[in-house]
Amino acid sequence: MGDRPEPFRPLNRAYNEVFRPGRLSIGLVVPIEGHANNPMPQMTRHLDRARLVDDLGYAALWLRDVPFNVPSFGDAGHLYDPFVYLGLLAGATRRIGLGVASIILPLRHPAHVAKAAASADVLSGGRLLLGIASGDRPEEFPAMAQPFAERGVRFRESYDYIRRMAEDAPAFENAYGTPGYGIDMVPKPVAGRLPLLITGGSQQDTDWITAHGDGWMLYPRPADLQARIITDWRGRIAAAGRPPKPAMEPFYLDLADDPHTPPQPIHLGLRLGMHALRDYLKTREAIGINHIALNLRFNRADTETTLTRLAQDLLPDFHDARTDP
Repeated sequence: MGDRPEPFRPLNRAYNEVFRPGRLSIGLVVPIEGHANNPMPQMTRHLDRARLVDDLGYAALWLRDVPFNVPSFGDAGHLYDPFVYLGLLAGATRRIGLGVASIILPLRHPAHVAKAAASADVLSGGRLLLGIASGDRPEEFPAMAQPFAERGVRFRESYDYIRRMAEDAPAFENAYGTPGYGIDMVPKPVAGRLPLLITGGSQQDTDWITAHGDGWMLYPRPADLQARIITDWRGRIAAAGRPPKPAMEPFYLDLADDPHTPPQPIHLGLRLGMHALRDYLKTREAIGINHIALNLRFNRADTETTLTRLAQDLLPDFHDARTDP
């Protein structure tokens, strides 16, 4: 047998359980429902479904930051503010990781992000995973009097501000403000820092992502191209003397009743049977993906039936046994 892969740097409870070297775990994107032709979901039984996936052993639930329903995008997310929703889910679930993919940093003041994220992390017992992004909907930026062209610079400034807020009584200068005079922000994140996962490029180069992110949320690509990107990124991490970091990606799933159904392309994903889905996920695991967030927007089967089928027939192939806290 080969050498065991080097472990990721321990952070909070969710980070340590969701991301394991050489292994792939499976989560779900909220809303957990099919709504292929409607930009706004019904949010049917959304808390019951959150509790169900927690009980079934999925690794994480992923929320999104969609402040406006932009008609040209045809996607209003899960309707609710992600930080408000995180608080609700923290009290409604027991062990599942609670992720955001991703907070649009240039559209929020970083002090509010740092305060809300640390609060969600503490209230959930260290179950927060915070994806961060620069934003890709130009219509949202003038609505908040922010320049779309400057989102890359503002993203970096916001990142730096959030990181510094984890310190005790930080004092620094930043485009978003100049904390000082002995003031402090509480609570502090459970692990002493928030797990910050960079989404896509976020208007940054690979070296910046290598140096600053606790992981990388990649957009889906063909396996050979994705493998080259991950190999190059992890090579840069090793060359800088840093411990390895996890990679994850989303996947839109339409699960067919017949387990032998071959893959058929859909928007950002596939319609396929259980056997082909298992093969697909094993391929992603082999190229270095550590987590897949399944999105059921285009799933045509009954949602609860799909969740149970996946938990019974698929999760045992990917998840280590989890125990209650």
